[in-house]
Amino acid sequence: MRRWIVAGLTAILLTGCMQAEKKQEFDAQYFDYFDTFTTFTVYAEDAGQFEEYKTLVESELDNYHQLFDIYHSYNGVNNIKTINDNAGITPVKTDKEIIRLLKFAEEEYEKTGGRVNVAMGSVLSLWHEYRTYGMDNPERAELPGMQALEKAAVHMDMGQVQINEDKALVYLEDPDMSLDVGAVAKGYTAQRICEKLRAAGADSALISIGGNVQTIGGKGNGSAWRVGVQSPDTSKGQSYLHVLKLQDLALVTSGIYQRFYEVDGVRYHHIIDPATLMPREEFASVTILSPNGAEADALSTAVFNMSLEEGQELIESLENTEAFWVYEDGREVFSSGFQDYVKD
Repeated sequence: MRRWIVAGLTAILLTGCMQAEKKQEFDAQYFDYFDTFTTFTVYAEDAGQFEEYKTLVESELDNYHQLFDIYHSYNGVNNIKTINDNAGITPVKTDKEIIRLLKFAEEEYEKTGGRVNVAMGSVLSLWHEYRTYGMDNPERAELPGMQALEKAAVHMDMGQVQINEDKALVYLEDPDMSLDVGAVAKGYTAQRICEKLRAAGADSALISIGGNVQTIGGKGNGSAWRVGVQSPDTSKGQSYLHVLKLQDLALVTSGIYQRFYEVDGVRYHHIIDPATLMPREEFASVTILSPNGAEADALSTAVFNMSLEEGQELIESLENTEAFWVYEDGREVFSSGFQDYVKD
């Protein structure tokens, strides 16, 4: 049984052209999907309709959590771990959602010049091992050696990820390759859940999976959703740098404050640059606004791993997409339209 908490119930009056329609705000919180905290808010006609939406959200969260898991196996489920376990052995029959995710990841890989790469699991797992050990044993924390990283990087060629859409098969040609979809999975999941909520009749909702925020419409009273961009400097009392007004938009931030450890007094975060195999040291966080949560998630990692000039050029070339960079010294840079969404 998944744990959930109804956090609020507020009557909202929606004014239509002919008559007012009363809806209520319902909230649920979850703690065991994607190893992060998830919140779900929706405006519904009554508790019965909310239960329908909540059941849909819980089912989809559980489904995507299992499909995209790289660490655990589940009875009757061929997931990302199954694909990794069969690298160099045999193609794996997969769910169509894995095919969709991997095809999307291929597109983002090409679009960003390889700055987001779901095939770099060999490198990311090495960093994960050292980071986990360093967090548990801070006095003995070490960095992975560059020789080991370069050896692992030989096995991150996206060209060796073979996808047969017609037969729903995925095969990793390289036996030492592994997929890690952490840079796209939460945003993709939020996007897909919102698509299914819309199809079920929801016209006012917000879901946040570990800070990957996706909205449907605005709030029930017609105003925009208000979502804060977290300050990457957690030592200060200021929790949010800016509060944004969102309507049918996704917001995703990649930052150095999320997962990190220290070696000899230097902090090393979890966003690894595919070009250097090291954490990039230029930015403290990069925030993306986009109508598509999957793209916002992928771009937040990719743009973090680009120079400011490269990132700006990419963002300005994309329709309805904005970005916000925070340097490690606190300096802020905005794309041309980002501040239009900042709450006055």
